[in-house]
Amino acid sequence: MQDVFVIGVGMTKFDRHWERSIKSLAAEALEKTLSDADIGKDAIDAVYFSNSNWGYQSDQHCIRGQVALREQEIMGIPIYNLENACAGGATGFHSAWMGVGSGAYECVLALGAEKMYDEDKIKMFKAFSTGFDIENVIPHMEMLLALNENIDLEMPEEIDTGGAGKNRSAFMDMYSAMTRWHMNKYGTTQKQLALIASKNHFHSSMNPNAQYQKEMSVEEVLAGRSVSWPLTVPMCAPVGDGGAGAIICSAEFLKKLKNVRPVKIRASVLGSGTNRHIDEEEKDIACRLSRKACEIAGVGPEDIDVAEVHDATSFGELHQSEALGFCPMGEGGPFAESGATTLGGKIPINVSGGLESRGHPIGASGLGQIHELVTQLRHEAGPRQVENCRLALAENGGGNLAYEEAAMGIHILERMAS
Repeated sequence: MQDVFVIGVGMTKFDRHWERSIKSLAAEALEKTLSDADIGKDAIDAVYFSNSNWGYQSDQHCIRGQVALREQEIMGIPIYNLENACAGGATGFHSAWMGVGSGAYECVLALGAEKMYDEDKIKMFKAFSTGFDIENVIPHMEMLLALNENIDLEMPEEIDTGGAGKNRSAFMDMYSAMTRWHMNKYGTTQKQLALIASKNHFHSSMNPNAQYQKEMSVEEVLAGRSVSWPLTVPMCAPVGDGGAGAIICSAEFLKKLKNVRPVKIRASVLGSGTNRHIDEEEKDIACRLSRKACEIAGVGPEDIDVAEVHDATSFGELHQSEALGFCPMGEGGPFAESGATTLGGKIPINVSGGLESRGHPIGASGLGQIHELVTQLRHEAGPRQVENCRLALAENGGGNLAYEEAAMGIHILERMAS
């Protein structure tokens, strides 16, 4: 594979964009990405368009990228339509990296756009269930809930197991079951989960693109409405809409540009989950893929200066901090308590606010991570800047089969010497 670089990033504000269409969100993200790269549309050889929900919400099941970008006069070139649940953005970025790295193209666009919010709450929450095996949703959820049959935790007398798909995403029940298992095995506490959420709300207060921009104390997070114990509303990613993009090019194309601020892609890995047992944590998808990415990049977890990880809940961040090798298994809670993952700490995680607070428009989320990390590596993040960062890691997972994500993309990016 030849060297590959990111030369432009752009994104909309992630929010509940009631009045806007996917075409509108894609157009804004495209314009900002092109402007950041300082190139025209005619320089783009191919587009990788990520979206998961347009077919479900509005019956646009096919040719989504062509439809979304036609009004922007992106036509004639290859447009690849990608769906990989919440890992769609990472899949688009990885595919774009492959397209340029293989020599097939010189300059390509990875773009994700999603409309998730709907006034019909049942329809909205049921959409998330398509990230499971639809034919086996009930036995799958029963398997996950069975993890908690013999645990020794002080829990509310009754845990609502019937609200998934009605008043919350079924993924919240999956996350809460995994959280309780982790709490029972390692002693992780609800307060540690609240601390992670509070930290991410603090980070997002400095991010103008974040859906939530208000700080929340640990006490406020704990006092939030319960979603699925021990998770409260502020510990969970909100439903929202948005678009994000990245322009990726070859070294030869880079030589043609002026006033460019490139970031090098040191590694990009895409993989799928396995049928590992819950106790085989060393076989976790993030463990496997991150080790592979680090081997390709020639670095270790200790070399990473800043990371964006898939925190659909605060437990998601806690788990990923362990699986990615930033701390030992079972120590994600104390690691967060130490301040290591906060801006100014050993390895700041989700300085954008993460999915919990920046927002999570599914097809755009992985590219929102790239936007943040490229901004950080350019040292252009303003008050949330990670000092002197040189290496960054993004982890974006999607769907759930067995005890882990069905799909995941991990990328390692590097600041170029000025």
